Amino acid sequence: MRSSSVHTSEAVTRGVRVNVTSRFSHLEPHQKRWFFTYTIRITNEGPETVQLVSRHWIITNGSNEVEQVRGPGVVGHQPTLSPGQSFEYSSGCPLSTPFGSMRGTYQMVTAEGATFDAEIAEFALTEPYTVH
Repeated sequence: MRSSSVHTSEAVTRGVRVNVTSRFSHLEPHQKRWFFTYTIRITNEGPETVQLVSRHWIITNGSNEVEQVRGPGVVGHQPTLSPGQSFEYSSGCPLSTPFGSMRGTYQMVTAEGATFDAEIAEFALTEPYTVH
């Protein structure tokens, strides 16, 4: 049985690498909410400067209920990354079940104005010692 609640994922789209590390944070038992945190590092490994302009999350809880979240930037930023640069941030997600998953995309714009979606590979959100 897995005793750790730390999970990772990685995806590369057009030279933009997205690494995620997620972990269980805490439980609010009276509200039946499990909180998870995640840290994301976005690295531009491609030849062109790109800007992250928006995000789209698909969050699935342990009951297969899906929530979609869209919005500008990440944690109040719309970072521009030259080749070789990275941007890292941390955020969190509450769930109504002790496990679930997240995946999504960042809408990126190149210096020339081309847009593309950088994949955020699915990562698990699990409370330690949860069997599912």
